[in-house]
Amino acid sequence: MLELGVKTLLAYLLGSVLGSLVMGRFRGVDIRQQGSGNAGGTNALRTQGWSFALGVVVIDVGKALLAVGVVPRLVLPLVGIDPAVDREWLAVACAAAVVVGHVYPVWYEFRGGKGAATLIGAVAVLAPAALLPVIVVWLATVMLTGFVGLGTMLGTATLPLYFALAEPRSPALIMFGLAMAVFVAYTHRANIERMRAGNENRARRLWLLRPR
Repeated sequence: MLELGVKTLLAYLLGSVLGSLVMGRFRGVDIRQQGSGNAGGTNALRTQGWSFALGVVVIDVGKALLAVGVVPRLVLPLVGIDPAVDREWLAVACAAAVVVGHVYPVWYEFRGGKGAATLIGAVAVLAPAALLPVIVVWLATVMLTGFVGLGTMLGTATLPLYFALAEPRSPALIMFGLAMAVFVAYTHRANIERMRAGNENRARRLWLLRPR
């Protein structure tokens, strides 16, 4: 089980490298002190613009691609390859760890983003076809309501359903989808409160049903 523990830790540490704060070093800003105070791509876009937000997304998705696509395959000194560790469960553990690392980064006082872009990168490695329903639900929700956070939560909630219906059925992916749906809803709890209070920001350019 040493391999599982070491590689899960490596994935978490990769997740702790936040794109918004790396980009912020170059611009001399900390977006956790601006806008919503979140270190994710949406707040980066709203406070710093498209070019900054694009860099954030590239880093946050890229680290997930490394954590899920590369880390499980590494042959590490003193660790090696443990035949008792199921490869799919190892990849799922690394995927969950990189998302948790993004939300609770050890390098940045455990104050991170909400995990959406990093989760997209992880799913792109685990099951690329699952991205289609996620994106469709996200886009439909944002176009109908204007709420990016709601779209993210509902899009993520399609993962366990997709994995439960997909063939061959994978218990590891189903568990991952369920865990991420709950976790992403938890990271968006402030958005839920703002929606209930009626003061959540909306993506007006994508919101088709906005008041004229």
